[in-house]
Amino acid sequence: MNGTSGSSSAARPGLPGEGISARVETLLEALPYIREFHGRTVVIKYGGAAMRDEALRDGFATDVVLLKYIGLRPVIVHGGGPEITSYMERLGMDVRFVEGVRVSDAETVEIAKMVLLGKVNSDIVTRLNRHGQPAVGLSGEDGALFGIEPHANADEVGFVGEIARVDVDVLNHIAEDYIPVVASGGVDREGNSYNVNADTAAGKVAAALSAHKALFLTDVAGWLDDPDDESSLNSQVSVEQVEAALGGIGGGMRPKLGACVEAIRHGVGSAHIIDGRRPHSLLLELFTDAGIGTKVVPE
Repeated sequence: MNGTSGSSSAARPGLPGEGISARVETLLEALPYIREFHGRTVVIKYGGAAMRDEALRDGFATDVVLLKYIGLRPVIVHGGGPEITSYMERLGMDVRFVEGVRVSDAETVEIAKMVLLGKVNSDIVTRLNRHGQPAVGLSGEDGALFGIEPHANADEVGFVGEIARVDVDVLNHIAEDYIPVVASGGVDREGNSYNVNADTAAGKVAAALSAHKALFLTDVAGWLDDPDDESSLNSQVSVEQVEAALGGIGGGMRPKLGACVEAIRHGVGSAHIIDGRRPHSLLLELFTDAGIGTKVVPE
């Protein structure tokens, strides 16, 4: 008999090492969240660096496809601010913002529609399809998805719209079998086209769907007390704290926080502002105990 055949102490090739064990631990950490979120709707506002960097664009598509495969119902709402700005600058057009909202004349709205639907929306849908989940691109005009009214500050911002109504039947029907990808924008009753802030649109969509979660990808770690110090991150705050602070917040963070309030006040379980510059930020926020961004919860 071979003397080595009964040895239990000899190393055997192919056994899982520490790296694989760590991956298993990560999967086990995610399991309770996967169980909790199964069958739930999550609205994802897609924007920032996650839309500009090739590797991050592909990683985002992979993450969303994974969410669909494990039983969630992801709904994507996107803008395309940097792309719109780039096209406007090439055409010599004036680019201005008021409290994070793009000032929009009729020509700006046409550029926005061209970029959002012809380029950005199409790219997102193509990537999702390529990674194994069919997606459907929409705008607020399709199926009268958004009912639009002029912005309360229309004298300053021009053709910027506010969403007065979301037709959830359209989204629920599509989300049964597909991943809806919604470009922010829409028309009013008279057929006038409007630019719509994508953060605001995502908050309205999440509220109308009574989503379990709303997630907003941005280019900072989350809501910071000091914009220059990422260690000042507010990791979890109540909707009341956000409402109390909104008056003193400007720039692009204001519509994001406002959208979080809109979502929470209409029954969404929690809203998250996360750093889209980090690979797989969606999965890190949803399926790890620590999370990575700012979580806004009911009081």
